[in-house]
Amino acid sequence: MGAGHAHRLYRHGHSPVHALPPHTKLAATFAFVVVVVSTPREAMWAFGLYAVLLGLVAYHARVPAGFLLKRLLIEVPFVAFAVLMPFVAEGERVGVLGLSLSVNGLWGAWNVLAKGTLGVAASVLLAATTELRELLLGLQRLKLPPLLVQIASFMIRYGDVITDEMRRMRIARESRGFEARGVRHWGVLAKSAGALFIRSYERGERVHLAMVSRGYAGSMPVIDEVTATRAQWSYALALPCTALAVCLLGWTL
Repeated sequence: MGAGHAHRLYRHGHSPVHALPPHTKLAATFAFVVVVVSTPREAMWAFGLYAVLLGLVAYHARVPAGFLLKRLLIEVPFVAFAVLMPFVAEGERVGVLGLSLSVNGLWGAWNVLAKGTLGVAASVLLAATTELRELLLGLQRLKLPPLLVQIASFMIRYGDVITDEMRRMRIARESRGFEARGVRHWGVLAKSAGALFIRSYERGERVHLAMVSRGYAGSMPVIDEVTATRAQWSYALALPCTALAVCLLGWTL
């Protein structure tokens, strides 16, 4: 995991959140999501407090609200699913604006929207303050199985390579006057996809042989040893610990 690999979700900055070691942010985000999921859906005020906590994190990370809201659009399919739940769920019905809606469906929709939105927002903040290379180092530090870390590393590295290969193949087809306009052109697209698969497979074999020739034996060398101080852990875990206190109140009140 040599050179850095910037991604579209990342927002360059020098905030205290950016400066935290990646494994502390990963642990804090995971713990926060677990706490949010564990909160009873009836404690609606608790989810409002969770949103305030994430807002404070975004403020300290200097992540604009527009940046965050734009990337929350990824959960639109889940929102559509939640909107349908009150109409298709069974049980007690209630009238809302002339519509007969299921009470269980309304609670279920709220549960999905609230917890899903908070989870996605936490993940977006993590991605906005941590580069992909740092995320991989953090996963490695948290003792994720090395093979999974290596697979993720290669996916990141060669995702852009394969995408660029697809772009060149598309340009080559268009330069020869090809335009996919219907079913009769699917054969050409299928052949292009097959050629791309073969090229990618051959590239993978060449890369593996090059790694073996350089002494690869199933594990990658650790180039950067990422460590965190007690103060950094305390700063990172302030979010899930505060959320845990809110969750406990939600269960007791």
